[in-house]
Amino acid sequence: MKNNASSPALTVFGIPNCDTVKKARLWLQDQGLAYHFHDFKKDGVPPAALARWMQALGWEVLLNRKGTTWRKLDPALQNSVGDAASAAALMQVQASVIKRPVVQWPDGRITVGFAPQSFANLLP
Repeated sequence: MKNNASSPALTVFGIPNCDTVKKARLWLQDQGLAYHFHDFKKDGVPPAALARWMQALGWEVLLNRKGTTWRKLDPALQNSVGDAASAAALMQVQASVIKRPVVQWPDGRITVGFAPQSFANLLP
């Protein structure tokens, strides 16, 4: 779904085949909310956006250490991620280690993950 000129700037970042991203996108559509979808696989992770997310939420919130991508990483690489810089470097090259979806709301708030009630609470 694309924003039109009268729609607020709502952006969903993620991977299209991720079940949680699918649920979030469907929920937004069901609410009649226009949004822009940024596909990490096709478009990469915007460095400026990643820096904003990390500043707002912390790198620990963004890094998905429970996902398949993380579990498949070499243990030495996993052990090397211990601060914001190393986490950011990994998230830039392995976008699938970012918890999804990351949503930038029109008012500037940033959320990670999807829970219908949490999303509903963010609506004006």
